[in-house]
Amino acid sequence: MLLELDIRNFALIDHVHLELGGGLHVLTGETGAGKSILIDAIGALVGGKMDAGDIRTGADRASIEGIFLLPPAPPDPPPGSLWQLLREHELLDDDAGDTLILRRELVRGGRTVVRVNGRAVPLSVVQQIGQALIDIHGQSGHLTLLRPEKQLDLLDTYGKLLPLRRKVAALVDEYHAVRRELQLLQRDEREIARRIDLLQFQVEEIDAAALKAGEDEALLRERTVLQNAERILRLAEQAYEALAGTDEAPGVIDLAGQACMALAELVRYDPLLQDEAGRLGELAALADDIAAALRRYRDAIELDPQRLEEVEQRLDVIASLKRKYGDSIEEILRYREEAAQELDRLLHAEERSGELAAREQELLEHVGRAAAELSAARRAAAERLAAEALAELQSLGMPGVRFEVQVTRVEDPAGVPVDGRRYAFDRTGIDRVTFLVSPNPGEPLKPVARIASGGETARIMLALKSALAAADETPTLIFDEIDVGVGGRSGRVIGEKLWNLSANRQVLCITHLPQVACFGDVHWYIEKRVERRDGTERTVTTVKRLSEAERLDELSQMLGATGEAARQSGAELLEEAVRWKDGRKQARSA
Repeated sequence: MLLELDIRNFALIDHVHLELGGGLHVLTGETGAGKSILIDAIGALVGGKMDAGDIRTGADRASIEGIFLLPPAPPDPPPGSLWQLLREHELLDDDAGDTLILRRELVRGGRTVVRVNGRAVPLSVVQQIGQALIDIHGQSGHLTLLRPEKQLDLLDTYGKLLPLRRKVAALVDEYHAVRRELQLLQRDEREIARRIDLLQFQVEEIDAAALKAGEDEALLRERTVLQNAERILRLAEQAYEALAGTDEAPGVIDLAGQACMALAELVRYDPLLQDEAGRLGELAALADDIAAALRRYRDAIELDPQRLEEVEQRLDVIASLKRKYGDSIEEILRYREEAAQELDRLLHAEERSGELAAREQELLEHVGRAAAELSAARRAAAERLAAEALAELQSLGMPGVRFEVQVTRVEDPAGVPVDGRRYAFDRTGIDRVTFLVSPNPGEPLKPVARIASGGETARIMLALKSALAAADETPTLIFDEIDVGVGGRSGRVIGEKLWNLSANRQVLCITHLPQVACFGDVHWYIEKRVERRDGTERTVTTVKRLSEAERLDELSQMLGATGEAARQSGAELLEEAVRWKDGRKQARSA
């Protein structure tokens, strides 16, 4: 959910900082106070439209920052999910824990910066993340429910069809893998013959080299020694003579021996140096061991130009193979194995092609049966969902509305066989799902995405969200203008449904009806006022969290009356809403 929202220099907002939480948040205020500005700011935060006109007059930049509490991470996030997106773009921050920070900043002149957990990202990434975090329903917003692929996902989740859908996807994946291999084997005969010749040459070339893992590193070290043999021999001799000595001068070993004898005699008179005498003896023995090792190393050094030439030639062979097949001997050998496997397939192409062709047809039949089973289940789920959504819509003051979940197929000669026909298919099956609605009698059914009225769209979304409450996992829902053209009785129904939705998610709603506002767990008041700063009058929009007393005053004003009677009516609305919510809470816990 959205925990905190900070807006600076956006439209009429100078600075607003909101600390939010779960439940139902209602936002009220006079017409033109700037309620929709707040929603526009949230929309911009998650990737919506934002341009220089949104920067407050007199400011050089506008910024919006939101801190979100993340839902628990599933062990295996599905493709397109919030966690999969965050991992794919390396946006998870261990220091942030279970929170996600989005920030968008627009500088006058047009430059915009978008950050996720402090990292700059393309706007398209934030738009994908935003679709998983927030749904905005009203005249503007990204409305994930309007996307056809989302409608298919929601229907499958609603109908508990995801296991069957995964079965179809697995069969389709296997089918495409078999088809790709078959197409590879069915290429032009001349091309196959050329490929066989190339693979045979490559395998034989690598085999002839008889490569060994780590061989190149050993050869490079040996080449360095052979190239510098004279210098190495001279240095080894110098080190050995310094330790063992020469005819002209004693070495470290002789001098250490003399020191050992002197110190041993000294210890006879003063045992205090006993430890030093022992350590000096160890030093003399160590010098003798090192001298012996240097002697053996020196004697093994050979000036061997022929061996150097052999090493150079071997390294050239390895370098040539690296240029062709990989950056290391391990990669070359791995390439050899892959080439050998492909060569074997091509040499047995005719036999393998027959097997693959049979398997392709077999899988096509399997996909057709599984897709048909999934399609039948979808149609049954679509009828149930349509009936639930229709009932929700009618209860929201749309008595003449019609709603349908359309499940269609597209015929394709190359598709899967179902009931004597062939249909186009993909990993989701053979169906295309569209939510259709007709808000008013006499109007044809149209896709939900084509409904023009902001209020109607918001109510349709509320009805769908209510019907899909268990299937839709979007954690934050925002409704704007949901009560346009709605009376008090229908407003109460809207309030009840909004509060029900907030049981396991965060809901924000801009409303003009006290019958809706009274169901809020938190009440925010948005006000536009003129302030005088530095001798200049400026219009600013402010947002305030109302106390219980202030909330009662606001509900009374929303009722359009004044005096004690209005306060009494407002208090009755609140009391009725509290009783209703308490009853729902008890029913849930029962």
